[in-house]
Parts: sequence; C-alpha cells; structure tokens
Amino acid sequence: MGKNLITRDDILPMTEFSKIRRAKRQELVAIKENRRVPVGPDATFYFENHDTMWFQIHEMLFIEQGGEEQIAGELEAYNPMIPNGLELVATLMFEVDDPTRRAGLLAALGGVEKTVTLRFAEHVIFARAEDDVDRNTAKGKASSVQFLHFSFTKPQIVAFCELNNQVVIGLGHPSYSHMAVLPRATQLALGADFNKL
Repeated sequence: MGKNLITRDDILPMTEFSKIRRAKRQELVAIKENRRVPVGPDATFYFENHDTMWFQIHEMLFIEQGGEEQIAGELEAYNPMIPNGLELVATLMFEVDDPTRRAGLLAALGGVEKTVTLRFAEHVIFARAEDDVDRNTAKGKASSVQFLHFSFTKPQIVAFCELNNQVVIGLGHPSYSHMAVLPRATQLALGADFNKL
C-alpha cells in the first residue's frame, strides 16, 4: 500500500477550501479526539495521519496566501508526517502558557526527542526525530515542537493492535520523565494507521 501521499491534485483552490473550511475543521475535531495524548503536565502528543496533514497544508495555504508557488513547499514539509503503513507519526508539543516557565523547561530539555518510547507486550519502540532540521540548540535547548516517527516491525504491529496489550507512551528525559497509558479508543484509532497484514 505504501504512503498515501498528498499530491498537487489533492489541493483545492482556496476559493473552494474557504467554503468547506469550517465543516472540515469540525470533522477534524472528531478525528483528533482519539489521536491526542497528554503526557505529564506540559507535553502532548498529536498523532498525525492523511486527514490531519491534508487540512494542515490547506490551512497554511489559506493563511499565507502564497498561491501556486507555496504548494510544493507545503507538500514537501508535511508529506513526511503521513504514516507510511509501518509507523506511527506524532507531533510532540510542550505547551506552557507562562513564557518564563516555558523558557526554563525548554532550556533543560535538549535531546528529549531521543527519550520518547512506546512500550507494549515485550516491545519497546524508540521515537526517531524528523531530520528535516535540528530542533535542539548547541546549548541544549529543545524546541517546543518535535516531529517523531515510531517504526514498527510486522509482529509489533500485530501486538500493538491487540487491545488486550496495554500501550504506554513515555518521555525518559532527566528533566521531564512522565508516561501515560494510551486509551483503548486511541489504540484503536492509531491501529488504523498501519497496513493490515
């Protein structure tokens, strides 16, 4: 099956998108409900798929009004965030309203992306950061947004989709060590991202 990539043919004219934008946003709220996983007080994982990235691309085009020249760049930026059938893909966001506390937290979180895991049955899958750009400074400060891939083998896909297996997502950084159990509804929704075997 491979990646279900978004192509130029999938991009609506902005006049058409503006007519369905509100309805599409409402559809996405329902889709995202079971794809959002808070971990600890400040981190949230947003698991992406074709629908979330289609909307994101259109939103960027709608807001920035870059026209045809902008489209290729948006496709290049967001297509890698669509799961390829053997992975899960997530945006990890550290969401702290207070700017002083946010700066302090991020300054202590360098390398946090290397400590993210999914654990289920006997399996441990470490996240791999999207390598389009380094999201950490030389001084060890982390970006508030990280793009992560979790690559699976076929036996791991089977185990993940078995709802009797509890799935735990965690961050093991010394400055932010938290974990959360994926709700069954989230496990079921994310299982749909895999190629069925």
